[in-house]
Amino acid sequence: MARTGSSPVPAAQGVRAPWTAIPPHLRARVAELAGGGEVVEAVTQPGGFSPGPAVRVRTSTGHRAFVKAVSVEMNPDTPNMHRDEARYTARMPPHAPVPKLLGALDEDGWVVLVFEEIDGRNPDPDWDPDELRRAVAALAELAAVLTPPPLDAPPAAERLKRSFCGWSRLRAAYEEGRDDLAWLDPWARDRLGALVGLETESADLSHGTTLVNMDVRADNLLMTADRVYVVDWPWAAVGAPWIDLGFFVPSVWMHSGPERARIVTEHPLLADADPEAVTAFAAGLTGMLLERSSQPAPQGLPTLRGFQRAFGTASLEWLRTLMA
Repeated sequence: MARTGSSPVPAAQGVRAPWTAIPPHLRARVAELAGGGEVVEAVTQPGGFSPGPAVRVRTSTGHRAFVKAVSVEMNPDTPNMHRDEARYTARMPPHAPVPKLLGALDEDGWVVLVFEEIDGRNPDPDWDPDELRRAVAALAELAAVLTPPPLDAPPAAERLKRSFCGWSRLRAAYEEGRDDLAWLDPWARDRLGALVGLETESADLSHGTTLVNMDVRADNLLMTADRVYVVDWPWAAVGAPWIDLGFFVPSVWMHSGPERARIVTEHPLLADADPEAVTAFAAGLTGMLLERSSQPAPQGLPTLRGFQRAFGTASLEWLRTLMA
């Protein structure tokens, strides 16, 4: 667990089910998709919040793959996320730094995705400055590679209109007496009306022609000797090329503070973006995270709300600098 100032920052980790939770007949099919043989090694990967298994597997024939799976009993929403991720990653251009989908299984209440294994590692979320510069440069290059979008995905504005409504919900909860918002930073409480206005504008200011990931964090990056891969694409959308750097800013800030986050905010892709659009985006992201962090934990995701509170708090600090 890292720290920002005096506040502990929880890791981006949930509670993973083991490889053996997947039914035996589906595990056998995974081995076939991976290249043949039987799975003789399965090492759980802790990053991410899905309650389902996430494992690096090795077969008796020496083939390797990364497998992520979930059942509807574990969480009712995650299977559709896996289906969306399979649809988008299967259509990625081969030169994009995205792990290749080897196959997907969707049966018996389970969705199982099998990807090529990337011989890489997640970066330390506290971020070495040189490694962070490398990741930021890679995200900017990815935006160039994915412009124009190589596949059909919803507009980012459509996704943000559904998600960036946290300040509106918090204001309604306060006005209806359901939440006194005593937990919310006084700076934000005093500016609820302005934040609702910014949030409302955010979607319309996010238009663009770039395929974006919409969920960039350290645990969704894989660093190899010569590339930076971006994983987890269920939220793929078409929008402004700076959006992924916008999501990335508070992720870095909450672990490493504002000085390190400037490596992200000062990259030309984000620094040269329309400041009104970036401020509205930051407002929408902050409201979404803080409002969700105030809700009960979803089924099978006991650690998510604490992470969202830390993420939202960092996003609020970024937003304050943009509105200063």
